[in-house]
Amino acid sequence: MYNAPQPRPEDLPSKAQLFRSSIMAAIGAAVILVTVYLPAEHAIDPTGVGRVLGLTEMGEIKRELAEEAAQDALIHTDQSSSLIDGFFGLFVSAAHAQEAWTDTVTFTLEPGATAEIKLVMAAGDVAQYAWVATGGRINFDLHAHGEGQSIDYDRGRGQTERAGQIEAPFAGEHGWFWRNRDDTAVTVTLQLRGAYAEVTQTY
Repeated sequence: MYNAPQPRPEDLPSKAQLFRSSIMAAIGAAVILVTVYLPAEHAIDPTGVGRVLGLTEMGEIKRELAEEAAQDALIHTDQSSSLIDGFFGLFVSAAHAQEAWTDTVTFTLEPGATAEIKLVMAAGDVAQYAWVATGGRINFDLHAHGEGQSIDYDRGRGQTERAGQIEAPFAGEHGWFWRNRDDTAVTVTLQLRGAYAEVTQTY
């Protein structure tokens, strides 16, 4: 087996030489950092050497690309947030609308025509309503009948809107009789919510 000869002590570098080599390496690294790395990567050129070598321009391009990427990411985030907010707003609006009115009935009556809208309710049920007439005025009679009983809740002539609630004292059909006494067609939009089994319509 071949054994390498041991180096002679005089051939080994001294501590002073090692220290000088470390200092020179550190200085070289610092020079490379200042003249090459910083200009090429960050467009920082304190000595001007990077500009002469064309490295500073490279760093400026990289910095601009990084800034553009950051701006694009911010814009995308804002757009995504706006889109999410939009969908959320629509969802909340739809949920609120569903909570506000569960049924909407719209019909148009020609002059002299009539219509009946009734809610099938049990005794003790409570329903809210709101209606508006457009194109003219209308006559109405809000009443109920069932189980051999009847009741008049409200009535009016030449009306354009009304809102309130029906508290059913007995089971039966509770609702409106409409008649158009105007000379033009009248459109009525009725909104409903509350406790009732169904809505019946007769034209």
